Amino acid sequence: MDFDLTEEQKMLKDTVRKFSEKEILPLTEEMDREEKFIEDLWEKAKPLGFLGMGVPTEYGGMLTDYLSFGLMGEELGKVDAGVATVYGAHGLLCANNIARNGADEQKKKYLPLLASGEKKGCMGLTEPGAGSDATSIRTRAKKQGNEYILNGTKTFISNAPIADIALIYATVDPDLGTGGLCTFIVEKDFPGYQRGRKLSKMGLRSSPTGEIVLEDCHVPEENLLGGIEGKGLKQMFSGLDIERFMWSSLAIGIAQAAFDYALKYSKERQQFGQSIFNFEMIQDKLATMLVEIETSRLLTYKGLTYWDQGKFREARMLAAQAKFYACEMATRVTSEAVHILGGYGYMKEFPVERYMRDAKVFPIGAGTTEVQKLIIAHYLR
Repeated sequence: MDFDLTEEQKMLKDTVRKFSEKEILPLTEEMDREEKFIEDLWEKAKPLGFLGMGVPTEYGGMLTDYLSFGLMGEELGKVDAGVATVYGAHGLLCANNIARNGADEQKKKYLPLLASGEKKGCMGLTEPGAGSDATSIRTRAKKQGNEYILNGTKTFISNAPIADIALIYATVDPDLGTGGLCTFIVEKDFPGYQRGRKLSKMGLRSSPTGEIVLEDCHVPEENLLGGIEGKGLKQMFSGLDIERFMWSSLAIGIAQAAFDYALKYSKERQQFGQSIFNFEMIQDKLATMLVEIETSRLLTYKGLTYWDQGKFREARMLAAQAKFYACEMATRVTSEAVHILGGYGYMKEFPVERYMRDAKVFPIGAGTTEVQKLIIAHYLR
C-alpha cells in the first residue's frame, strides 16, 4: 500500500489551506454570528478552480480523482465547514450529479456554467415528510406537452437561498413507488420556482440553508436528467457514497481543528504550577482524540481510493463505515476540546464551541448514523 499523496494532491492541499487561512478565516466569526455566506468567498474561489472540483476537465472543471475532492473538503473544514458545504453542495450534489447522470446536451449546457462558478447549484431531495426515507418523496411531476409541471416543497436544502440551478427529485406517479422517481434540472427563473424561507441553524451557519417551493413550476422535457423517466432512484444512489465520503472529510477537518486548538491550549494553560498538558487525564483525552481522527482519515482515504480505482462495492461498504465513524467521532472530539478549555471553551471568544455546534449535524446529514449501521449490517449477511 502506498500512503503517499501525489505531488498534485499535495499542491492542492497547500493551495486550499493557504486560501482558507487567508480568505475564509478572517470572516468565520462574522459569518457565524450573522448567519450568512459572504459572496466574496465565491468570487475568490472561481479562479482557483474550487467550484469546478466535481466537474470533469472536458467541461471546464478540475475533477481528476475523488480523493483530491476529499482533501479539499478536509482542508476547508478545518477553517469553516459551512463554507466547505457551500462549495460541496454546488460542486458535488449538483454539478457532479449532472456529470454522472446527465445526457450529453445537458452536460454541455450546464457543466461549464457550474464549473466556472457563473451559476450556483444545489440539490433538492429532502421534504418535510421524506428524510431518511427519501423514496417516499411526494413532489409531483406531471407531463404536459413538451414540459413537466412540478409541485411540491423541499426543505433543509443547502444553498437553496442562493442557488441558480437546482436538481429536484420528483415522482411522475406515486403509485409506481421508486419506479416513478425522476430528477429534473430546474433553473431559478423557471415559472413557478420559488426560494422559500431561509432556515436558521445551530451550526454551519455560513452555509445558507432553506426551502424550495414549486407551484406549477414549468420545466422543459429536455431538463429531465438523463432523458428517461424512472431513473431518479438510481441517480440518487449513484452519488450517495461520494457524498458520505465528502461529509466524512469535512468532519475530519473540524475534528482536526478542534484537536489542534485543544492541544495548543493545554500546553499554554497553567494550573497548579504547570501546564495542564502534563495532567494524565488531559493526555488521555488528547491521545484518544488523535487516534479517532487518524482512524477516520484512514477509513475515508481508503474508501475514496477504492472509488477512484473502480472498486465500487468495496467503496460502498467503506462509505457507510467512514460516515458512521468519522461523523460520530467529530462530535466526540469537539466536545472533548470544549471540555479541555473548560469555561473558556464555552465562550464564543474561542472557536471550539463553533466546532462543536458545526459537528452536531454530521451524524444526521447524508444519511443518519442509524442508516449507516443498517447498510453495514446488510453487507454482513
